[in-house]
Amino acid sequence: MTTEDWTGEARPTTPEGWIERAAQVAAVLATDALERDRANRTPRTEVRLLKDSGLVTLLGPEQHGGAGQTWETAYRVIREVAKGDGSIGQLLGYHYLWAWAARLVGTPEQIAAVEELYTTGNLFFGGAVNPRDDDLLIADEGDALVFRGKKSFSTGSKVSDLTVLEGVLEGSGEHVFAIVPSEQDGITFGDDWDNLGQRLTESGSVVVSDVRVPWSAAAGYVDKQFQALTYNTLNVPTIQLVFANFYLGIAQAALGAGRSYTTARTRPWPYGGDNKDSATEEFYILDAFGDLQAKLWAAEALVDKANAQLSELLHAEREALTPEQRGEVAVLVAAAKQRIIDTGLEVSNRIFEVTGARATANSVGLDIYWRNLRTHSLHDPVAYKRVEVGRYVLLGELPEPTWYT
Repeated sequence: MTTEDWTGEARPTTPEGWIERAAQVAAVLATDALERDRANRTPRTEVRLLKDSGLVTLLGPEQHGGAGQTWETAYRVIREVAKGDGSIGQLLGYHYLWAWAARLVGTPEQIAAVEELYTTGNLFFGGAVNPRDDDLLIADEGDALVFRGKKSFSTGSKVSDLTVLEGVLEGSGEHVFAIVPSEQDGITFGDDWDNLGQRLTESGSVVVSDVRVPWSAAAGYVDKQFQALTYNTLNVPTIQLVFANFYLGIAQAALGAGRSYTTARTRPWPYGGDNKDSATEEFYILDAFGDLQAKLWAAEALVDKANAQLSELLHAEREALTPEQRGEVAVLVAAAKQRIIDTGLEVSNRIFEVTGARATANSVGLDIYWRNLRTHSLHDPVAYKRVEVGRYVLLGELPEPTWYT
């Protein structure tokens, strides 16, 4: 992979400028995305690219050298990067969530300290977070908390500077989040991520051995008591919309790859009785592209609507958020996610129908889009997202905040 030197260029100052910067990064990533996927190489160079381009501090405060952009722009940036490489789009999206984690659940003092730390240092986040399993336990040892156990998934942590740890406090059952340096003796990565898709996300296991943090670093805790706000529960809609945006980017890239192959290499069918001179004149090919593009535009419009509404809440006063506002946006995010999963899987599957048998060659690599979408869209059952929307429509019920809603 080649990198582009942005050191001599002025940093973008507008959302449009940052989206264009993300498109430039995607173009670099796309040059060897398939080769890197096949090799399952640890994406250290790719993370350096994100740092050098300025994308890592997109949400960081301007006073510390960040771009001070909104989540609406961040979601578009994630989507653009995912067009070049779905794995790196996911890593960047998770980074944005974990960089915002202190703002989601932390105290004002914690927010200020974390945002200054990562923005001034241009630091990259990973997360060892899987609240479905109570596999990381935390002991209260007076002034300190000690994390011990194993997490099955630790997306991005191996290539990160900072890791968000999540565990269960012994004796209370409460979940505690803390940010720690990724490179330390107490954190050992399993190097066991070898899945069908999203292969460069470093989402394998991690063993945590006696990692100590002061109680003052327990996100949102004051005098060992969590300071609860409705705003805390925006963590799930925020990450679910990260998913929807990199799914959309992958699907857009799949359709673009299918279009490029079709115009350059697909041959018309000579036995149809209405023979054409080129594949781009074939009725069934035109029909398929028209159908898939229309569906993708519709999904994009829904995702963009969710982006705008959730971004507005994320940047509003934390104390002002109501459960009703949270519930309404959660329904919209659920609708956007289910729609782009269904559409993205259809696009990444049906591109083979319009490109032809020769497009199944490994050297072409059209499989990467379906593999990436299929793998990550299993994160949590999409049927439950449809049910959330159904309950809202039929019963007027808003989703109750959980670790997955």
